[in-house]
Amino acid sequence: QVQLVESGGGLVQAGDSLRLSCAASGRTVSTYNMGWFRQAPGKEREFVAGVSRSGRTSYADSVKGRFTISRDNAKNTVYLQMNSLKPEDTAVYYCAGDLSYRTIVSVSGAAYDYWGQGTQVTVSS
Repeated sequence: QVQLVESGGGLVQAGDSLRLSCAASGRTVSTYNMGWFRQAPGKEREFVAGVSRSGRTSYADSVKGRFTISRDNAKNTVYLQMNSLKPEDTAVYYCAGDLSYRTIVSVSGAAYDYWGQGTQVTVSS
């Protein structure tokens, strides 16, 4: 059983930065793939970034160069550093864990077994 708890969301202005945290329990984060997804009102959930158990990272085109995913094994936490935020980044952000034997990060939410409760990020223009 894995539990994921996100934190760090908030209301910021365009151009600001935020760092989201996903604290995991039940299993060490370095032993499975982790992903960040987001869902804006009226839109489908979309993949944002992910890190495989080997440490390989993957990003959606819309956030490349602005967002960075990282992992702290000692704290059993995955982070999403978000810079140069835009109003279109406004969404509820979720972290998710894929406990399968996939060696690469999946961009499909269906591949993930565990999800956090989400944290709201609002970017004003």
